[in-house]
Amino acid sequence: MTNKLLQTVEKPSLKEAPGKFEVGDTVDVVVRIIEGDKERSQTFTGTVIMKKGSGINETFTVRRIVNNEGVERIFPVNSPFIASITVKRSGERRRAKLFYLRNRVGKAVRLTEKRRVKKDDAGATKGGEAKAELAGAAS
Repeated sequence: MTNKLLQTVEKPSLKEAPGKFEVGDTVDVVVRIIEGDKERSQTFTGTVIMKKGSGINETFTVRRIVNNEGVERIFPVNSPFIASITVKRSGERRRAKLFYLRNRVGKAVRLTEKRRVKKDDAGATKGGEAKAELAGAAS
């Protein structure tokens, strides 16, 4: 419930659909880095352990292990320096913030992957035909 005036002021600065991701997802965040007059892209891959804020102040934290050392980076969702956010895999979780991953090492850091249910067109038609046959047999 933010102020309507704040929403109208922030609206031009908000990005359109920065990427659908949740806490627990493993993401690739492509960041544009400007060094002098050159510009390059750098990818930061890790697990989203936290999302907070709303509107222009929304941020997310990505954690990864580099040389047996945990590295966390906080990104503003609406930053002009973020080129893209790609979800590589979705992890199952029961909490809003995954700070317990900071104490884990090695394979224990990985979250179990969410199971995705694929809608099969052939299976849907077979089920529909079976229901029609049962309805016809009942009448």
